[in-house]
Amino acid sequence: MRPARALIDLQALRHNYQLAREVTGAKALAVIKADAYGHGAVRCAQALEAEADGFAVACIEEALELRAAGIRAPILLLEGFFEADELPLIVEHDFWCVVHSLWQLDAIEQATLAKPIQVWLKLDTGMHRVGLHPSEYQSAYQRLQASGKVAKIVLMSHFARADELDSLRSVEQVAVFLAARDDLSAEVSLRNSPAILGWPSVPSDWVRPGLMLYGATPFEQDHPLAARLQPVMTVESKVICVRELPAGEPVGYGAKFITPKPMRIGVVAMGYADGYPRHAPTGTPVLVAGQRSQLLGRVSMDMLCIDLTDVPDAGLGSTVELWGKNILASELAEKAETIPYQIFCNLKRVPRLYSGS
Repeated sequence: MRPARALIDLQALRHNYQLAREVTGAKALAVIKADAYGHGAVRCAQALEAEADGFAVACIEEALELRAAGIRAPILLLEGFFEADELPLIVEHDFWCVVHSLWQLDAIEQATLAKPIQVWLKLDTGMHRVGLHPSEYQSAYQRLQASGKVAKIVLMSHFARADELDSLRSVEQVAVFLAARDDLSAEVSLRNSPAILGWPSVPSDWVRPGLMLYGATPFEQDHPLAARLQPVMTVESKVICVRELPAGEPVGYGAKFITPKPMRIGVVAMGYADGYPRHAPTGTPVLVAGQRSQLLGRVSMDMLCIDLTDVPDAGLGSTVELWGKNILASELAEKAETIPYQIFCNLKRVPRLYSGS
C-alpha cells in the first residue's frame, strides 16, 4: 500500500477552537467549509460538536452532508443561498443563512416559509467581494424585520487585510461597519482568524475561526497567540528508493538540480497529485528520520526527491514529514509562494487517519 498519509489530530483541533474562545470571550462558529480545509468536515464537526457554538460552511451541499452525518448544531451558510428554491431546505434543516445581496432579500420576502429563519446580514465594508452597500444596510435590516420571515438577525462583515497587522485597512473597515450599523440592535460578527489573534479591539459577539482552527498562522511574522496554535494535519510518506549519485548528475524533470558533490538521494512517494505544491523549490524543508533535510529538483506527479547525504540514519522505508508538527504548513507555503490555506485544501488521494477523537 502506498505509504502517503495525512494524520489528523482532533485534540489539536479542539485546542485551537478553545483558544479562539479564550482570547475573545465570544461565541465561535468553527469554519469547516471546503471539507474542513482538507481535514474532513464530518470528522472535524463530530470532534467539535459537544463544545462548538456552531459551524460555518460555504454552501448548502456542505451543510447537508453534515446533517446527513448526524450533526445537529447550528450551521451557517457563508454564501447564503444561490437559488430561491433552497429556502425550504434551509428551513427544514434549521440552517442559518448569510444574506449578502438584495436579490436574496427579495427572495426571502417573496417566499412562503414554514417558520422564520436566522439571517446573518453581510455588509461590504471595503473588501468588495459580497455584501450589501452601506447605503442599503439599514433598509435591508428593516425589510427583514418587517417580513415576518426572520427570527433573528446577526450583523456581519469580513476583513480583507486583517493578516497585515501594520495595515490600517481593518480599522477603516470597522469604522464603515459602525457607521452603517448605527443604532441597529443586534449581535455582531466581524472577527475571522487573523482578527481573532491580532485585532483584540474589534467588536464581535460571534467569531469565525477558520485557518487558526487547523493550527496554521495567518501572519507572515511571529505572533505570540499564533505560537500557541497546534498543527492538526501532518502529511507524511516514506522513502521508496535510495540513489547514490556522483557530482554533476541531474535529479528529476528538467535537470533543475545538479548534484554539486557526491550525494545520497531519497525518492519519496509524494507528489503534486497528492497536493504537494509543484512549485516548491530545491531547499524546501522536509523532516526525514527525525532530522530536517530538503527537497531536491522538481516535484513530480507521484514522487519527489530529498537529500539524504547528511542523514545517515535515513534510508529505504524512512518516514518523511512533508508538513505538520515539525515542518509547518506556513513554512512550506512560503517556500512554494502560496498560502497554508491552499496547502491544506489541495490535499487529495492521501488517506486521512484520525486520532484524539
